Amino acid sequence: MKTRFAPSPTGYIHIGNVRSAIYPYLLAKQQSGKFILRIEDTDRARFVEDATTLIEDILKWLGLDWDEGPIVGGPNGPYFQSERKAIYLEWAKKLLASGQAYADDTDAETIDKYRKVCYNKKIPFLYRDFRPENPPQWQEGIPIRFKADPKPRKWYDAVMGDLEAGPETQDDIILIKADGLPTYNFAHIIDDYLMEVSYVIRGVEYLPSIPNYLAIYEALGIEAPGLVSLPHILAPSGNKKLGKRDGAKSVTQYRDDGILPEAMLNYLANLGWNDGTEEEIYTKEELIQKFSLDKVQKSGARYDETKLLWMNGQWIRRLVNEEGVEKFYPRTQGFWPESATNYSDEDRIQVLGIIYDRLKTLGDLREMTDYFFRDPQIDLDVLMKNKALKKLSEEEVSGLLQQSFEKLNGLEDWDEQNLQDALNELLAETGTKPAVLFSAIRIAVSFAPFSPALPLTLKVLGKNTSLARIQNVITAIEND
Repeated sequence: MKTRFAPSPTGYIHIGNVRSAIYPYLLAKQQSGKFILRIEDTDRARFVEDATTLIEDILKWLGLDWDEGPIVGGPNGPYFQSERKAIYLEWAKKLLASGQAYADDTDAETIDKYRKVCYNKKIPFLYRDFRPENPPQWQEGIPIRFKADPKPRKWYDAVMGDLEAGPETQDDIILIKADGLPTYNFAHIIDDYLMEVSYVIRGVEYLPSIPNYLAIYEALGIEAPGLVSLPHILAPSGNKKLGKRDGAKSVTQYRDDGILPEAMLNYLANLGWNDGTEEEIYTKEELIQKFSLDKVQKSGARYDETKLLWMNGQWIRRLVNEEGVEKFYPRTQGFWPESATNYSDEDRIQVLGIIYDRLKTLGDLREMTDYFFRDPQIDLDVLMKNKALKKLSEEEVSGLLQQSFEKLNGLEDWDEQNLQDALNELLAETGTKPAVLFSAIRIAVSFAPFSPALPLTLKVLGKNTSLARIQNVITAIEND
């Protein structure tokens, strides 16, 4: 079993691009086969510098290590199509020699006139209808076209099932361009054959081109690999293919925002596939074990960023619980607020240990932990408009905070259990509900929308900081 991922280095890596790498990777690894990375860089007009490095970086981040390709090499290189020009030309010459291809120096202006003729007649434009009667002898700089043999084509798609197309779907497509580089339509056929690819897995947008590909396989006398068409990833609305305008960011941006590779791999694998159970969380090893092409759905899968964020939160909790906070902590580097800069790793680990179960992304650390590292700005409107406190007067809130200050100040051991006991005693002494008393203290020490359990928050902040912040709010109320 050999599968491949063959991206074009034309910019950032889209969600759909990555799913087209995940499925062939899982299929190859499930059967102890090989996964190939091939860079299809023959479209020089759209080539983006450093895009190949970005592709490699994202695959490594996701744990999709390739067995053949750039960096690692392999027996069927080079793995950049731009370095394989001589190979494609050799195969194109075979078709020239057999009369199944021809040199074509027709200029773009003339071809445009052909299109207009068909447009005016309201018929489809097929270049084969304007095929030159006496094509020139091929020489470098002249494009080479395939000479189509239109006829009904039938094939099996591992996802879409039995398919067929009529003669009208086949045309004289370009094999080699004037610059000597091949078109995708030709190059991938040669590469997949020479690299012994078992299955070609790509998006359904390539389905209309399959009849042309089958004609080329036939003309070359080579067997076509297994063909697999993946349905589109749909926009959240569900009525169109997911695009840049639909809110989906590049995979790089998701990584920078604090999405874990385990969650991204898991989510994209589930986007159009499931193993027939209600399970949603899978490790890479579980995906390799369970994946099968017959469980890939034929219809498009709707992209849901909310689901991705939920899954990421699940993975954060899972990994912290399995590995421990200390082992997970290095993943959080670069996501802490600037206020944490002068604090030690031990301080940040302590904060992470009580906040991790509220994170959806690692990027949430910036907003959700800032108050642990610097005093929050006092905003009495936030305090008095809190749902639990809005029926109280400022004097009543100040009184609750003063009682809390005195009670907590008397604690000798500032640990979680003693803090919980003191808070429970305060409830009895003040005759208030937990939502009221605890909200007043929590807001006073954090002014955050939410925080971990109050005893944990107070413990990590420390006695001096906690009491100073409560006193500052009491003073602010008195001076209001």
